[in-house]
Amino acid sequence: MPTLGISFKSIQANVNRSAKPIGNISVNSAPIIKDIEEAKTGPAGIKNIITVQFEFKTIYEPNIGNISLSGELLYQTDKIKDILKEWKKNKRLPSEVAVPILNAIFRRCLSKIISLSEDLQLPPPIRFPVVKQKEGK
Repeated sequence: MPTLGISFKSIQANVNRSAKPIGNISVNSAPIIKDIEEAKTGPAGIKNIITVQFEFKTIYEPNIGNISLSGELLYQTDKIKDILKEWKKNKRLPSEVAVPILNAIFRRCLSKIISLSEDLQLPPPIRFPVVKQKEGK
């Protein structure tokens, strides 16, 4: 797997206790790639690594609260020059790189936000399965 690891640099969370939501609470989560650069050194001598700086925000509407994480992801690839060229030109990642990077960010950040949301008494950012008893049994 080309994702070598994710580390968080900051975690911010706010809850608006004065908000009185009526009806459903909307929970939206989104990653933002802030910057990409070639890593000068990698863990345990691993080569061909890019560092992806990201921010991940979960917003609870209407004006209930928000959780924001920022960090970096290390990604190993043989296509560093192509990736950096595309990033500098269009501020985009090629899709074959973007998909695994965004999936890794979603997995790690949503896992962290689930725990934080529980501590802050906010709904989790994803829906959990619900077990229901069958009718007539």
